[in-house]
Amino acid sequence: MINTIELNANPLVRAIGKLPKDFTKADIMRYIEENGIMMIDFHYVAGDGRLKTLNFVINDKEYLDQILTLGERVDGSSLFGFMEAGKSDIYVLPRFSTAFINPFKDQLTISFLCSYFHKSGNFLQTSAEFTLRKAIDSFSKVTGGMEFYAMGELEYYVISEREENFNAEDQKGYHEATPFAKFEDFRTDAMLKIAECGGKIKYGHSEVGNFAIGDKYYEQNEIEFLPVPVLEAADQILIAKWIIRTLANEYGYNVTFAPKITVGKAGSGMHIHTQIIKDGINMYVEDGELSQTAKKAIAGFMQLAGSVTAFGNTNPTSYLRLVPNQEAPTTICWGDRNRSTLVRVPLGWRTKLNMSHIANPLEDNNHPKFLDKQSIEFRASDCTANIYLLLAALVVAAREGFETKDAMAIADRTYVAGNIHKEDANIVKIHHLESLPSSCVASADRLQADREKYEKYDVFSKELIDATIAKLRSYQDGNLREELEKNSDKMLEFVNKYFHC
Repeated sequence: MINTIELNANPLVRAIGKLPKDFTKADIMRYIEENGIMMIDFHYVAGDGRLKTLNFVINDKEYLDQILTLGERVDGSSLFGFMEAGKSDIYVLPRFSTAFINPFKDQLTISFLCSYFHKSGNFLQTSAEFTLRKAIDSFSKVTGGMEFYAMGELEYYVISEREENFNAEDQKGYHEATPFAKFEDFRTDAMLKIAECGGKIKYGHSEVGNFAIGDKYYEQNEIEFLPVPVLEAADQILIAKWIIRTLANEYGYNVTFAPKITVGKAGSGMHIHTQIIKDGINMYVEDGELSQTAKKAIAGFMQLAGSVTAFGNTNPTSYLRLVPNQEAPTTICWGDRNRSTLVRVPLGWRTKLNMSHIANPLEDNNHPKFLDKQSIEFRASDCTANIYLLLAALVVAAREGFETKDAMAIADRTYVAGNIHKEDANIVKIHHLESLPSSCVASADRLQADREKYEKYDVFSKELIDATIAKLRSYQDGNLREELEKNSDKMLEFVNKYFHC
């Protein structure tokens, strides 16, 4: 535990001497007093999926205690479109486990993520965060106490002025190093700031997409996280996107998480890796092989994949990325190490050989530790998602796999060994595979068909499902993809409209 705290990138963890999950109000107040901190920020997610902020100046200890204990009152009708102005007052309460030092303020400031509460004193039923909490609770009950873990892959483009002496090979940016990757310093700066704010980062690298248009240079990058409990994963992705955007503003760059920004160039997804944990053990592997638990979760992903897009692919640009015979998935299937499928079981560490000893003969040849890293990756989603609702939908989908009697048969039928993009017609026919929706309107139809599974156990409220369907249908984009593929100017105009998701 000492090393866990001493090596933690979050300065609050080192100063308080506890991990964030153990932070108390007394810990926070003591740190604020000892360091003469005068400002606090509350952050919370509105209906548009963006981070909102409320700033406080600390007047005295009693006022500090008051705002940490009672939170503050906000206008719900301005934050959520479905709330009426006549009864819109709601509370925001800080979650102490999310506390971090704001890395962008000259004045030392403590920031918190907040939960929404109703006038009754209970969580706001329709809030995205509480929806995820309810999904977690129902999953635990159905599975006999299993925990759902997740981690995200954030893909984004950095855009700057083009330099005459800098040319990179078009669409060949994967894992490039300097000088062929231009924004490595920006990426590592963002990674450090995310870690200081509590994010558990796995690694970062440049991605496939790099190109120039006119006087602008575009470079795709990715930051990937480590698996953590799913609510914590949502918090980390939310903060990471805020940090990347804010830091880009300081650098004088522009950043977009948009799923597609031009024809013929790599789009940006937000792949979600999942694990199921019980008593500290990864349940995806049993006796060195993919377990029945893993296949039940996969079966759930297969069954609800079409309607998960309602939460993971939420504006029309999402479906400019999900195009047949390109790298993004369009067919509902899964496979081992297969990047052409919707769900991928990545290469794990199940070998009986000690690779470290082979690469470094001076190291011992004992059986290696850390062999429980196996995850299952959902590859369709992108950063148009409200991350809390997307992860809630994936938890519901996994739960559905555990409640389906023929889950193993579904997993067997939807398993694909070949390249789905090259053998699409053949594989689809043999396996009787379905396709993902091709538009927001089609996604809304799938959600309508599946809504009972999301509303089960009162996880997704009826109001939230209704609002999601109405929003998706409002785009009226049933034939948009075909129209834009033939008109590059119109596509550019359309992408610019949704540039910031």
